[in-house]
Amino acid sequence: MDGHNGVPVATFREQTVEIALGPKGAFENGNVGTMARRVRAELVVSAVPRSRRAPKPPRGPRTPRVAELLRKAIEWRALLESGEAANQAEIARKEGITRARVTQLMGLLRFPPEIQQHVMGLPGTIRRSAITERALRPITQLENLTDQKVKFQALFEHVGQAKLDSCGATIASDSQNLMPTQRCRRQVV
Repeated sequence: MDGHNGVPVATFREQTVEIALGPKGAFENGNVGTMARRVRAELVVSAVPRSRRAPKPPRGPRTPRVAELLRKAIEWRALLESGEAANQAEIARKEGITRARVTQLMGLLRFPPEIQQHVMGLPGTIRRSAITERALRPITQLENLTDQKVKFQALFEHVGQAKLDSCGATIASDSQNLMPTQRCRRQVV
């Protein structure tokens, strides 16, 4: 069959498509409509769109956010002590955050060194860590270091991530958040 100027005309066929009328699960309820459309015979038409990009690779373990925030607070303290930053307001301007947030994160430095080391040594997790900066904030407000250690220990026992024994060593527990290779005994300095 030739069309205008001797150019062949494409042949068409009719395609019937079933369409769910309504929210997810409409096929199960029988709420289905049909639609007929004409498509070129040489084309294979699918109602399911092809994926435009490759699937995401599986996520690897990441350092817990609270450890990154504590590292940031330690860096800021070094800037303040060296005089590179005049005050916390200057740090807030450089970082693009509020002065209140800088104060909150600097509050993590009120922990004794052994708790800071423990937080910095938290194992990488695939999911979000159960120990958050927000959960640690009330503990930093305690004046007595012994009280801080007791509350910190209670928090870790509550989430089942790790325990501190009497000599200060960390014993990792069987938590879903821990990677199998990181279930080991570590010394807290």
